[in-house]
Amino acid sequence: MRYLSMKFQISVLLDYRLPQPIYLMLQVEAAALPGEQHVARSRLDAGTPEHFARIAAPDGIGERIWVRCGGRLQARYSAIVEVERRDRPLEPLAQVPLHRLPPGVVQYLNESRYCPSNQLVPFVEAEFGHIAGGAKIAAMRDWIARSFTYAAGTSDTGTTAIDSFLARRGVCRDYAHVLVALARAADFPARVVSAYAPLVEPQDFHAVAEVFVGGDWHLIDPTGMACAKDLIKVAAGRDAADISFLTAYGEAQLVDQRVSVKPA
Repeated sequence: MRYLSMKFQISVLLDYRLPQPIYLMLQVEAAALPGEQHVARSRLDAGTPEHFARIAAPDGIGERIWVRCGGRLQARYSAIVEVERRDRPLEPLAQVPLHRLPPGVVQYLNESRYCPSNQLVPFVEAEFGHIAGGAKIAAMRDWIARSFTYAAGTSDTGTTAIDSFLARRGVCRDYAHVLVALARAADFPARVVSAYAPLVEPQDFHAVAEVFVGGDWHLIDPTGMACAKDLIKVAAGRDAADISFLTAYGEAQLVDQRVSVKPA
């Protein structure tokens, strides 16, 4: 089957003031993923840090970059990425029996820091227990869309999926955490993905969910802001703690941050 591919131009600026030298981990580069997305051109300029090192990210999705510097970090990233991914319906897909899950997928069944999924098992059984397979994940996605209000500033770095579930509001990170926690509570492996999304306004780093169903991973944006076929993957992990675009191991003061994603 041939897929319609789209090219996107990405431009990112991260500007932080660092009172003293610290380590930072960056995850801002679009991942090179054969069959999903091709990075035609890419450049990352992080100035002249004391240390700069690349390491492989989990599941072979992208790279993590260690930087050590003080005073100021001004990192600029630009890329041209071609995305070639189907936006496939979930409903016809079957749930994979637990004993048939690939070894690397099993870890995403378990609770994590921001997705304490075991607490949602009774709700999932009551609300979605009568639905099977991918249709259950679609129903969870639709329930979030009906029940939640997208509201900036209503959550912070400590907000978990349970907090968002009870508040019925949040931002993309919170929506993704809730869907991942609901899916895990129903024995579907699920993870959080950081991505660039061309239709998201205002432009920013975007978080979505990815659920393993029908023998493969499927991107889902529970906010409804982006289509899976247009998302540009950066990183994937158990929850937001694994996919942050910048993690500072010390004090870092935001000066400026800009993200632009548009058709190339």
